[in-house]
Amino acid sequence: MKNSEVAKVFQDIADLLELKGENVFKIRAYQKAARAIEHYPRELKIMIGEGEDLQSIPGVGEAIAKKATELITTGKLGYYENLKAEFPQGVTNLLAIPGIGPKTANKLSSELGISSADELEQAINDGRVAQLFRLGEKTADNILHQIQALRRKDQRIPIGEALPVVEEITVALRSIPGVKNLTAAGSLRRFRET
Repeated sequence: MKNSEVAKVFQDIADLLELKGENVFKIRAYQKAARAIEHYPRELKIMIGEGEDLQSIPGVGEAIAKKATELITTGKLGYYENLKAEFPQGVTNLLAIPGIGPKTANKLSSELGISSADELEQAINDGRVAQLFRLGEKTADNILHQIQALRRKDQRIPIGEALPVVEEITVALRSIPGVKNLTAAGSLRRFRET
């Protein structure tokens, strides 16, 4: 299991806890851990295999380290599965769309049966979302723009995945005679997802 997959689970947990009305500090802890894990340069699977303590990752405490270990070693996280079972299917998919909060996601899922960005896009085009929420055309357009932005984001590669590949390529290119200076460019050089 890759770091990006572990981070996604922890972000989903944070979103579900927010929907449930949990303590804001608990929610932020999961959000912070998700960001830290997603951008961490080493794979957690390797760290666990080498017996390293996941708490050495900034933003990962004891409870989250135990959950990450369970998730990576078994492929499942009981806490996450139990939490998901408390909500209609598809709510977490809607929460991934910027601008859609927990209450709106729950309402879209329960009242319109929407469980994906594609279904939401269709419902906006059909006018069902505007009727349900009495939203204006501008708000619907903003949601459509957010869906498109989300699709572009899904095509990006996390730094933790890109960095080892670039380092391997850089080593190979530096071995070519005549190469004097070589640096990664673009998003990776700026240390952003590429």
